[in-house]
Amino acid sequence: MPQATEYISLHALDKWPLAVMSMAIPQLALVTIFLFKRRLLQARLNVMNVILCLGYYAILALYVAYVVKGYEPIAEQTLAGAEWYLNLWAAIPLVNIVLTMMATRRILKDEALVRAADRLR
Repeated sequence: MPQATEYISLHALDKWPLAVMSMAIPQLALVTIFLFKRRLLQARLNVMNVILCLGYYAILALYVAYVVKGYEPIAEQTLAGAEWYLNLWAAIPLVNIVLTMMATRRILKDEALVRAADRLR
């Protein structure tokens, strides 16, 4: 078993990044819906939302790795032999990534169509 000083303790991080990202991702998605008149800004915010979702999964993977490998004592116990699972709700950011990428692609196609129409005038 590794010494506690060799690894960053998740108690020190207080596990708040997942909570912050869980609140920031839907808020950013809601804001981008109402920016339909500013398509380029909407596309940039969509890319930022995808990056946040990927960061959410990176932090979740870090948390699971620490808990499953037993590096994180929870209530003076380690969970090295414990079984763990992710429920269906953990897949929502993945669905968000796919749908946001599809929306960004269509937003950029719409912007190209508007610019082409402006050239014809």
